[in-house]
Amino acid sequence: MSSGFGFRPWALGMRFVLELVALVCFGLWAWATVPAPLRYVCVVAAPLFVAVLWGTFATPDDASRSGRTVIATPGPLRFLLELAVFFGGAAALYAAGSHVLAVTLGGVLVMYHLLSWDRVLWLLRH
Repeated sequence: MSSGFGFRPWALGMRFVLELVALVCFGLWAWATVPAPLRYVCVVAAPLFVAVLWGTFATPDDASRSGRTVIATPGPLRFLLELAVFFGGAAALYAAGSHVLAVTLGGVLVMYHLLSWDRVLWLLRH
């Protein structure tokens, strides 16, 4: 496995924080957009749904995860799922009305993925 930026422990820690931020963004979106009677359910359900998808579909032997998976997913498809979760979180934050934070998060995500080019290439090849 590669030892480049995308697989280093501190980069994986940063990625984990970005994953948590994305899940929080989906919860904030639900709070801001769902009517009051369903709001509390959706604040939990939206991030939970995303987290289940995130954890279920993975590329086998991915060193940035445990290497195990529930449903083996080709790397390019997993990369698309990752982009959907990360940038979907930024889009959800934007839709919730936090435009500056959403654009800032989007910029951070672009920089992270550019720096993690080795992991992105690994996914695209597997």
